[in-house]
Amino acid sequence: MKGLDWRLTCLALLLGFALGGRGAWLWQANTYDKQLAEQAANYGRQLSAKDRDHGREREQAAAAALDQLAEQQNARRDLEGRLQEQNQTHWKEMANAKKTQDRLRDQLATADVRLSVLIDAGAFAAQSCDGGGRETAGTGSLVHGAVRADLDPAHAQRIIGITDEGDRGLIALQACQAYVRLLNR
Repeated sequence: MKGLDWRLTCLALLLGFALGGRGAWLWQANTYDKQLAEQAANYGRQLSAKDRDHGREREQAAAAALDQLAEQQNARRDLEGRLQEQNQTHWKEMANAKKTQDRLRDQLATADVRLSVLIDAGAFAAQSCDGGGRETAGTGSLVHGAVRADLDPAHAQRIIGITDEGDRGLIALQACQAYVRLLNR
């Protein structure tokens, strides 16, 4: 019986170790499951917090981009408005200059107005002849007592045409300069 007791003791001891090992295994597995569940929950919370933060950053960036776009659109509308006003002013000046030139041409054609030039009095006196020159001191004259010569109406028309082109060129140049100033603001 002694051999049986010894076997029984070894079997009981082996069974105790097996049950203890199984119990330790289950306890440790339960503990690790809890730790892994906590880690997974923490990781999930970190990811959701990171996603929220990233979402906020994207929303803020999108809002900033929309604000900047709205600002640029407002600036563009303002510039377009100023350019439209400048364009209207330019065409108004061009129309006024054309009307003035047309009126002057009509007056020259009907002989209501005569175009004259100043003549050097010394050169005129040296010729000792009248030559169509006359002294004018009439009302509205800018130079009193100067010797003047009337121009042929055809030549006067050509001179008016040249000054008309010059006026239009100056008005166009002023419009271009105003445009560049508007763009550089």
